[in-house]
Amino acid sequence: MAEATVLNPDLGFIKDLQALGGGDLKKCYQCATCSVVCPISPENKPYPRKEMIAASWGLKDKVTTSADIWLCHNCGDCNTRCPRGAKPGDALGAIRAYAISEYAGIKAIGRMVRDKSKLPILLLIPFVILLGGGLVSNLVGLNWMTFSPEGGHEIWQSSYYNNYLVDIIMIPTFFFAVITFALGLKRFVGDIHANALAEGKTTQEKIDPAGFVQALIKVVPTIFKHDKFTQCTENRERSTSHMMVLFSFIGLFIVTNCFFIAEWILHIEGPYSQLNPVKWLGNIAGIALIVGALLLMKSRMAKTDSNSSYWDWYLVGLVLTLGVTGMLTQLLRLGGLYDLMAIVYWLHLIAIWSLFAYTPFSKLAHLVYRTTAMAYAEYSGRGF
Repeated sequence: MAEATVLNPDLGFIKDLQALGGGDLKKCYQCATCSVVCPISPENKPYPRKEMIAASWGLKDKVTTSADIWLCHNCGDCNTRCPRGAKPGDALGAIRAYAISEYAGIKAIGRMVRDKSKLPILLLIPFVILLGGGLVSNLVGLNWMTFSPEGGHEIWQSSYYNNYLVDIIMIPTFFFAVITFALGLKRFVGDIHANALAEGKTTQEKIDPAGFVQALIKVVPTIFKHDKFTQCTENRERSTSHMMVLFSFIGLFIVTNCFFIAEWILHIEGPYSQLNPVKWLGNIAGIALIVGALLLMKSRMAKTDSNSSYWDWYLVGLVLTLGVTGMLTQLLRLGGLYDLMAIVYWLHLIAIWSLFAYTPFSKLAHLVYRTTAMAYAEYSGRGF
């Protein structure tokens, strides 16, 4: 006689998934059309049918620890062809959103990022930190924040809010995100490996770090080229907007570090010439970021057979705000509208801080977790 299995469904988990964009989850009747039509699902234990079963039954621990939910690129093929309109792609997106909050550590922040009613609080936090930092600098005589700077045509954003103070605030915030990701990834890798062992997706009892790194190196070019997106039938053009945003962030990261070295090590103060090649890279990346975000918005609004939750729009809105306020700050400075520039720059700083601090809790975290899951799939021989 077969051994009985006791299931402990989490009804709250089901409700959370429905709120995160998986509202049609319960329409699924397990026909497996989604697994058949998915162009990137592996033949061995394909997704998303088994994830739809686990999610609809409320088996939170089983489905949130599966690497397969991250191998899905949410192209929408399964949504379009689902005969019941259960939208498996949206369901997996909701599961990923829930899993990100679970692995991020500080679950209260994760819940706030997912809740649109908490957005004012999330924006108020960096506002208070930036204002508090400026007031403290003024109290100790550094005067790194002023509302009426002098300098004529040499006035720029640092004249209102000093770059040194910006770095002092942003660098710890950046490392907070790095540490949060590191702690989450440690749990994540252990969980997806245990899940793979339990479901027979791998026979390797322990993970070999060297082998895992080799798998990661193999996966990275696939991510940069967005090869998986091009295998999809529906919404294939998303690869363009995703690559624009990805490479924009890489370009802006390079620019930020170049100017950090110029200011802190070489003591070369701004404003910097528009003929500076690093400035060119920054401008190109900034424009590409805006265009990429707008294309993401267009793609999401055009996809009528998929649900778009606040979770999705939060990320697109943050990326667009970051790009627009950054470019607008520069244009207002060049146009001599310094006071308006200062206001827009303040909004830009709030967006930057939010990007750093909230990324481990937002949809953008999928870049880290999906990359890790793809590397694990390659390492375990399952393929990605």
